[in-house]
Amino acid sequence: QLQLVESGGGLVQPGGSLTLSCAASGFTLDYYAIGWFRRAPGKEREGISIISTSDTNTWYADSVKGRFTISRDNAKNTVYLQMNNLKFEDTAVYYCARGNVNLGSIPVSVDQYDYWGQGTQVTVSS
Repeated sequence: QLQLVESGGGLVQPGGSLTLSCAASGFTLDYYAIGWFRRAPGKEREGISIISTSDTNTWYADSVKGRFTISRDNAKNTVYLQMNNLKFEDTAVYYCARGNVNLGSIPVSVDQYDYWGQGTQVTVSS
C-alpha cells in the first residue's frame, strides 16, 4: 500500500527547531520528488520546500528560505525538513506529497503531486 507518513511535529518556542520526517512506503523514493506543504488556520495551503530526485535540486518559499532545509535519505525511504529559527507564523499542519515528474525536475504545480500524507501539527508558541 502506497503511503506517506509525516512525523516530528510538536510544540516549540519561537527561535526553536524541529525536524519533520516524511516516510514513504509502497514505492521507491529514489524516483520521485517530494514536496513539503503547510496549511495554517484560515489560510490557503502553501508550498514551502521541494526536493527533486537529485539532492542538489531544491526549492524553498521565500517565507522559509535560510531557515528550513530539505534533504532525503533514499536508503531509509525518507525525506526530512529541518526547521530552524521557528516563528509564530510557522504554526500550521505540515504535509508531504509525492511529485510525479521527470527525474531531476521540480514539480511546481499541485497537480503534479499524486499522493499526500495526513499531516503533522507544528505549533510555535511561547
